[in-house]
Amino acid sequence: MAVEVAPRVAEVPAAALVAAAIVEAHEVDKHYDSGKVVVHALRGVSFAVRQGEMVAIMGPSGSGKTTLLNCLSGLDAIDSGDVLIEGVSLGSMSDEERTDYRARRMGFVFQFYNLMPVLTAVENVELPLLVARVRASEARKRALEALAIVGLENRASHVPDELSGGQRQRVTIARALVNDPAIIWADEPTGDLDSENAEEVVAVMRRLNLERGLTLLIVTHDIAVGRATDKIVRMVDGQVVDEEILERRS
Repeated sequence: MAVEVAPRVAEVPAAALVAAAIVEAHEVDKHYDSGKVVVHALRGVSFAVRQGEMVAIMGPSGSGKTTLLNCLSGLDAIDSGDVLIEGVSLGSMSDEERTDYRARRMGFVFQFYNLMPVLTAVENVELPLLVARVRASEARKRALEALAIVGLENRASHVPDELSGGQRQRVTIARALVNDPAIIWADEPTGDLDSENAEEVVAVMRRLNLERGLTLLIVTHDIAVGRATDKIVRMVDGQVVDEEILERRS
């Protein structure tokens, strides 16, 4: 599935991409001001993720994990510092350019699936392509291919209520894959699943990482999810306090 590269992204030789940083955070600060209290959600966060890495962001509730994911992906603006994706500063893009870039180069997986209940699995997966004005026949073809990748081609015609929690999350992963993204962001992807379904979903994500070289950043409370990745980034009070490199699985 060919993907058009976003404007301003310089071409990088394939050999250089092996160890290239696809995500870079430089002294990122983010605060929320309610008028009565100022919450410092991120405090000088700096770290990098290489292309093809699977990284877990872990820490206690309120440590800034989801805020960091939202800021790195451009869903949320930062107050100071810089975020680079594929070598391009998000701050150098207009709102329209960031939105377009996310649609074409990023995929998102959330805890509660965000599937349309009246649509079948294949219709949910093809929806982002139809919104992007991809031809209906091409969107359907790519959606079925994405469902096959996550092992759900035989459930394409089922609505979410007819699927298990693990199957729903795999549909969400297929939807995130359908635009052939450079990176997938996942916020507590196993948080609403039992241990068996959680293990199944993590296995799918790890297989996509190993077989397709897909970069994944995963916010999670689950140490079992963290241990399935290449690196655990630990946060406390809006700061990165530790990075643990794990043994690469094959």
